[in-house]
Amino acid sequence: MAQLSDIEIAQNATPEDITVIAERAHIAPEYLEQYGRAKAKIDPALLRDSTRERGKLILVTAINPTPAGEGKTTTTIGLADGLRRIGKDVSVALREPSLGPVFGVKGGAAGGGYAQVIPMEDINLHFTGDFHAIGAANNLLAAMLDNHIHQGNALGIDPRSITWKRCVDMNDRQLRSVVDGLGGRMNGVPREDGFDITVASEVMAVLCLSTSLSDLRERLGRIIVGYSYSGEPVTASDLHAQGAMTALLRDAIKPNLVQTLEGTPAFVHGGPFANIAHGCNSVMATELSLRLSDYTVTEAGFGADLGAEKFLDIKCRAASLVPDAVVIVATVRALKLHGGLDRSALVEENIEALGRGIPNLLRHVSNIKNVYGLPCVVAINRFPTDTDAEIDYIISRCRELGVNTKLSTVWADGGAGGEELAREVVRLCESEQGGFEYSYGLELGIADKVRTVVRRIYGGEDIDITPAASKQIARLEELGFGGLPVCIAKTQYSFSDDPKKLGAPEDFRITVKNVRVSAGAGFIVVLTGDIMTMPGLPKSPAAERIDINENGHIVGLF
Repeated sequence: MAQLSDIEIAQNATPEDITVIAERAHIAPEYLEQYGRAKAKIDPALLRDSTRERGKLILVTAINPTPAGEGKTTTTIGLADGLRRIGKDVSVALREPSLGPVFGVKGGAAGGGYAQVIPMEDINLHFTGDFHAIGAANNLLAAMLDNHIHQGNALGIDPRSITWKRCVDMNDRQLRSVVDGLGGRMNGVPREDGFDITVASEVMAVLCLSTSLSDLRERLGRIIVGYSYSGEPVTASDLHAQGAMTALLRDAIKPNLVQTLEGTPAFVHGGPFANIAHGCNSVMATELSLRLSDYTVTEAGFGADLGAEKFLDIKCRAASLVPDAVVIVATVRALKLHGGLDRSALVEENIEALGRGIPNLLRHVSNIKNVYGLPCVVAINRFPTDTDAEIDYIISRCRELGVNTKLSTVWADGGAGGEELAREVVRLCESEQGGFEYSYGLELGIADKVRTVVRRIYGGEDIDITPAASKQIARLEELGFGGLPVCIAKTQYSFSDDPKKLGAPEDFRITVKNVRVSAGAGFIVVLTGDIMTMPGLPKSPAAERIDINENGHIVGLF
């Protein structure tokens, strides 16, 4: 019998009515805004009205991703289902997928196998329209900025200093660098411009970090779009854009409620990538889940050097969160790839290659346990080709750091394959006392914050700052932004800024190329290496295989 694809598994499932899921999540009907039978938005007033104390918070992160796959989202969903199977009141808080990767190469963000959130095709495509609203708000600000210049430029904006880009939710390298405003005076003022992918927009970060509609409006107003001829920052508030932008985001700020294949409530909201943004779902979705459940399982994007670092150093600061336990996901296949093994040889037992690759996992474990002071467990997402000897080797190496390892088979077995992991997570939450600390203090200068992350989290030697970036840092500190946390944009494939340096490289240096402030989000964006905020499509994008049949069912979506 042929193995079912993710979308076939999802389409064969019969979702419960969203009203049933809402009741399971302790959401009263007056706070529920239905989008059909299987989706809903939650009125943020529930956060104001709730008197329930926060439950336990579990963060799921992973090793540096590889083409072999790790299954972080799948593990997150399967763990939540596993917790529910052992009798816990639980919900899961996830990010929304971006269309660019869905039609490109990465895939969606709804899990896989028998550990998915549904309706999977809706979630991976338009869902409830949040990303479209974010793109519209972003581009409204861009239009108002260029219109202001065209209409006389009363604020004295220097077109050469404009930092605000338009965005589109698609991988489109053609739009990275453009010249617009051509064709005569009536078509605007010609200037160099460019597009970001929507998930890289500061509007996305603002929405994900906002705690209310009024907080959203205030944050949008603080967005810096460029600088005047005198060098002063020009904000969205100066352009009187924040009100209209907030109006566009009125519904987008409301967390979305869906369900796992096993009926566990799932809040899917917000979607930044941790290699170019802060990599977490929205504060409001996480807070809702914490207020409504005894256990909340959430994830942060890519490896722990990106997503977990930003979750802990940015999101936890902003929302006063402290995880009760951390799960670090790895696979034998991925660790062997980190050990230099070719993809064609991953199915064969190779302890030597595993030994070369496991330092990647161990560095992430050490960071969570020793830098951040949080209890953690390693989850091995097991494949049929993994041998007992390989599993035992990982268990023994993690035990040396005082961390347990649990096997996960949630892709094949759903929540049943996550029960062992769930019991260990409960044990950590109930009996292990963490001493949470941030990896750096806000009193450090911008460069020293980046240097500290590079040394303490990445394992690097130091940073090299280009002359342009050095001037940017000096100017931002002069403007009073030196006390903000840093959001480092870096390749997800390596601790370094070189995607080819796998495993746990040492004695490397990180090149800081560009530094800018996201004043609305409340952090400094630091671009390193060759990272870019507008990806491209691969030679054979997934879009070539996605279609719809005569019955209206989407096919080819994973």
